[in-house]
Amino acid sequence: MRTTLLISSVAALALGSCQTPAPRHMEIRELPFGTTADGTAVTLYELTSPLGPIARITNYGATLVEMWIPDRTGELADVVLGFDDVSGYESDRNQYFGCTTGRVANRIRAGRFELDGEVYRLAINNGPNHLHGGGPHALSRVVWNAQPLRTEDGPAVRFRYASPDGEEGYPGRLSVEVTYTLTTKGDLRIDYEATTDKATPVNLTNHTYWNLAGQGSQTILEHDLQLLASHYTPVDDTLIPLGTIEPVTGPLDFTAPKPIGRDIGPLLDTATLGYDHNFVLDAPRGLLAKAAVLSDPSTGRSLEIWTTEPGIQLYSGNFLNGQIGKDGRVYRQRSACCLETQHFPNAINEPAFPSVVLRPGEVYRTTTVHRFVPR
Repeated sequence: MRTTLLISSVAALALGSCQTPAPRHMEIRELPFGTTADGTAVTLYELTSPLGPIARITNYGATLVEMWIPDRTGELADVVLGFDDVSGYESDRNQYFGCTTGRVANRIRAGRFELDGEVYRLAINNGPNHLHGGGPHALSRVVWNAQPLRTEDGPAVRFRYASPDGEEGYPGRLSVEVTYTLTTKGDLRIDYEATTDKATPVNLTNHTYWNLAGQGSQTILEHDLQLLASHYTPVDDTLIPLGTIEPVTGPLDFTAPKPIGRDIGPLLDTATLGYDHNFVLDAPRGLLAKAAVLSDPSTGRSLEIWTTEPGIQLYSGNFLNGQIGKDGRVYRQRSACCLETQHFPNAINEPAFPSVVLRPGEVYRTTTVHRFVPR
């Protein structure tokens, strides 16, 4: 595929995050996004579609920073939480906004697993457990190499990172590619690929916080949600799965669309503090199939999520704490939700769950598509 850059250097210097998006004819632009604490310059890549959607992604953490989509009248709004430059993503205000998480997304019990007779110990960064790949060298906290592309499917950016053997405690040298494509249909597709020279667990996802009324809007609880999942994985008080798969009932039943906040009450005084559950998708594993539909009745914006993954984590923004995000917007508790396509939490310690082990000679591949359908 031929690499193509359509860049206006004057505009790139003048236009920063959260300002009016670029003209539709500019398919790929590079914008400065600040400098990390260690002096590394970071870039924002803007992908535009003539159908309306505009995506901005940074090479820090292979992170979705902005997603502009039209409402039922055609008005654009940025519908994902984030920060104006890389300093926000390096700060303690960042709760994995929009990033690529890994090597292993979600939780691993006690930060410990055994693989091929060897015990590995990881960072403990979420109560007694390991979360989203660990500490300062998790995939969400490093600067990736980036390659803007023009493909038959639309403008794209491919991010690459080589995680050395032992980084964050994981075995093997893991070579990772994450490609964001804004397709000719206006979908945002994310393709993941990885290889290793030693057996290692891998479970990658995107951790975007969505509010289809616009980032900084007051609540996500009035959004309608449907999950194509008739089962889930119950958890203990530290949010580690018990190893069983149970039918959804009561508050956890999203098999028919309903407002996120309608049945959340009984969960507020539990360990999850709302929704923070892994749902087992009904579609056969490996088949690209619809997993979720999120809709905002007030604007008519709707998001379909399609994935090849076996699970999806619904998180209702329970730990958002009023931090200041893009354009000075305040991110209050439950003002956004995450829908993280994934393998199941703690799968490395649960033989009955779909395996997350990648071995030399194998290629890890998954795809998730975000389809914006006005209603």
